[in-house]
Amino acid sequence: MEDNLSTNWFISYDEAELLKNKRYPHKLAFALQLKNYSETGAFISKEKDIRSDLIDHLCTQLHTNPSILKDYNWMSSTAKRHRSEILMFLKIGRPGAVDQQELRFLMCDQLFPTGIQKEEANDLAKKWYFEKRLKCPPENALYREIASAFADFENKLFTHVASLLGRGTTELFDRCLRSEPHENGSFTWIRSDPGRTSLATILSELDKLSFIEDCGLPAKEIGGIHPKIRERLYKRIASESAWEIRRHPPYIRDTLMCIFLYVRRQKIIDDLVDLFILLVGKLSKKAKKKVETVLVKEMKRVYGKTTLLARIAKASLKDPKGTITKVIFPIASKAKLSDIVKEHKYSGKGFKNEIHNLVRSSYSSHYRRMVPQILGSLTFRSNNDSHAPILDAIDWLMENPVHNSKFSLADGSVPTSDIIRPSFIKLIKGMGKGDMDRVDYEIAVLEALRKRLRCKEIWVEGADKYRNPDEDVPMDFNINRKFYYDRLGVENDPAEFTSGLKEEMETALRMLNENLPSNKYVRLRQSGVKNIVLSPSDPLMDPPNISALKGEVQSKWPMTSLLDILREADSWSSFTKSFKSVRTSERLSPEQLRKRLLLVLYGLGTNMGLNRLASGNQVSYKELRHVKNAYIHKDSLRRAIREVANGTFLVKDTKLWGEATTSCASDSKKFGSWDQNLMTEWHIRYGGKGVMIYWHVDTRSTCIYSQLKKCSSSEVANMIEGVLKHCTDMKVEKQFVDTHGQSEVAFAFCRLLGFELMPRLKSIASQKLYLPDISLKKELKNLLPILNRGIKWEIIERQYDEMVKYTAALEQGTADPESILKRFTRGNESHPIYRALQELGKAVKTIFLCRYLADENVRREIHGGLNVIENWNSANGFIFFGKSGEVSSNRLEEQELSVLALHLLQNCLVYVNTLMIQRVVAENGWMERFDKEDYRALSPLIHAHVNPYGKFELDMDKNLGLAV
Repeated sequence: MEDNLSTNWFISYDEAELLKNKRYPHKLAFALQLKNYSETGAFISKEKDIRSDLIDHLCTQLHTNPSILKDYNWMSSTAKRHRSEILMFLKIGRPGAVDQQELRFLMCDQLFPTGIQKEEANDLAKKWYFEKRLKCPPENALYREIASAFADFENKLFTHVASLLGRGTTELFDRCLRSEPHENGSFTWIRSDPGRTSLATILSELDKLSFIEDCGLPAKEIGGIHPKIRERLYKRIASESAWEIRRHPPYIRDTLMCIFLYVRRQKIIDDLVDLFILLVGKLSKKAKKKVETVLVKEMKRVYGKTTLLARIAKASLKDPKGTITKVIFPIASKAKLSDIVKEHKYSGKGFKNEIHNLVRSSYSSHYRRMVPQILGSLTFRSNNDSHAPILDAIDWLMENPVHNSKFSLADGSVPTSDIIRPSFIKLIKGMGKGDMDRVDYEIAVLEALRKRLRCKEIWVEGADKYRNPDEDVPMDFNINRKFYYDRLGVENDPAEFTSGLKEEMETALRMLNENLPSNKYVRLRQSGVKNIVLSPSDPLMDPPNISALKGEVQSKWPMTSLLDILREADSWSSFTKSFKSVRTSERLSPEQLRKRLLLVLYGLGTNMGLNRLASGNQVSYKELRHVKNAYIHKDSLRRAIREVANGTFLVKDTKLWGEATTSCASDSKKFGSWDQNLMTEWHIRYGGKGVMIYWHVDTRSTCIYSQLKKCSSSEVANMIEGVLKHCTDMKVEKQFVDTHGQSEVAFAFCRLLGFELMPRLKSIASQKLYLPDISLKKELKNLLPILNRGIKWEIIERQYDEMVKYTAALEQGTADPESILKRFTRGNESHPIYRALQELGKAVKTIFLCRYLADENVRREIHGGLNVIENWNSANGFIFFGKSGEVSSNRLEEQELSVLALHLLQNCLVYVNTLMIQRVVAENGWMERFDKEDYRALSPLIHAHVNPYGKFELDMDKNLGLAV
């Protein structure tokens, strides 16, 4: 910083000569304008935009005082004259027609094709004028210039794409837009999300895919358009009705439809793969559940079977010619023998046979109809030759469409490698003769395909989530390897990396070994599976003043409307400015738009809906619906959340809340939801159908990221995504999670990404510690019951570069974390990178466990962080109270908007509560009364003073009197 000041903000001889003619009160302001324009190409409009160190630096050179700036009007005629002198002194020219044409060409042909928005182009245009030593036009004129260039770019794009479409394609587009909403082939039908997991849903999605294929889209050309541009245009058309789309000029309408169907095709293929994976898994799950139900109902365990069978054998040998009625039944009744038969039938091999028979019956009578269509519509690929037999089997099934047949495996014409498992062969009758039934073979192929799709060893052409996994990693990694290593901050040499990790492990293990004899909370058992006994910490004292502080907040702002809190948070943070229309133009005034945005966000965040908010606010449901469609989408909501979170960090008084935190806790909460969609699943832990919302909350109750996920989604992937994508001013260095948010792979990736994973382990009693070197074991006598083998460092060093490549993919966001982590699961144990990640994770986890067991403060810190997120989850129901707190939509997009609006609304509550608490503390001398326990327990997530119910009337002129 000092070098920058001395180089760029040093007044030269020529500049000093120019300053001689300036009056003393204006000299400092003139110098600031001169040096600021010389460095940035922009003039200063107000004093508060200047860093204080820059003012001090110039004051030292000019021998003047900063106080003289108070009398300088930065927008006066004198200031304008000064700016003109500076431009003349720096020889800054005025742009001509040729310059403007060059800039327009730059924006149309180089900037906008890369997905840059008009707002980003504004800064780049200013930089271009500065580098060309040209005076930048006024803000309004520059905006018009950029908007005109952007319109030219879009017009050129629309004209080019429309010229690629044949007459048949445009006729299909027109038919799609004019069809009735309930008809197949209509715009509403194409736009709809899939229903619940069923064969009917698969067939419906296949019909949509077939319709899009019939349109004959120029896929190669559309694929060449930047993804940001495709996504923007997709949002634009998705926000409109078929009637509105038809009103566009033909070349615009056809291009928008083309891009819309291209993106929909990707999403439909992903949905089809999801449906396929779920349905094939559902076959065996339903069969197992059915068999278990019958088992519980019919089976009666027969005790003493061995003695009973021995008596039957003895009686049979004694009278071999006797009848069953006379010889057997006197010893074992018919009912007893029936129970023995049932017990045998539903145990061991018999149990598995019953499941397979049910799977076979269900598949052949119902689900088999999907095989030729789904395998014929999707193109499967693999980058691993070991999975080629599965692809060959798919081709064989398509080439041999005879459904009811048997074939021989002896001639080797049918692919079986990596498909037919030995355990599967034992279930199939007739395999001893080398023959196999077609139905059994199809089931085996589908199960093998499902397994490889889940870990992305097999991928699908045209998909996004299930695309080629090689596209998930940065394509230029091999060329720019040093850039990615430096960006992650990891060692370039694998031996150096493992050497440092070995030292850390050894230090941590020795520390725990010395600590254990005096540790009153931890002891080890010498034998058994659960060797670690961890006693709970002593309870902390109750904070003496927090209840009284909450009471004073409640008495000062009683029954405050939650809608007023939302409006107040916007007046402080201006988060509504984050919402931009996806359409080309809007006619709402800023005041109208702000009010309608707040009403829509409140209706979504409380789950009350828009109808309820329309009444009493001089606005119609149709008007609110328009604002929702045109302005409210995921990206804009995330920007608004970021503004509120950053605003909260900014207004916090460090004397009260402490310095900026770098610790964050993450956990999920189940919400009930409608079930005619792919997102809703049965939750195995909490029961009932629903969705999961995964939160990332800092230790002072500000939520920095939220995600809507399936109940079966990976919490590890969700945890990593939140840390990498939150985009707030907070830097996450410690991440607290519960047991489900950690794994060995998670520990490995977190280490490479540069933050510390700190889980609260439910299974702490059975944890093991790994050794950096097996020779160290004899020195760690106190840890012998929980010591395991040594780390296989050679595996880590061999795959180090590949691990860094996938870590760079996570950090750069080239793929969704869940898509990457799918490759490194137990279903893909043979993957060499997975084994390396496991070894690295074991090493990092060992270091963490040593600290966790040795230091009670670490355990308290984790527990405290997770208590914060539990408190956050408890407030969800208070805010999201509409429709019994159930996510009431089957559309994924609507579900995501509800979750993000809830996140925004709850963060606004934290923001305003922070200001309220600070106001109360400042007025009544609470700081002198607070002790250590009060500071620890202080939280802005309180709502006893808030009323979310009653009349929803928004007064835009009202304020809560929070300004100090």
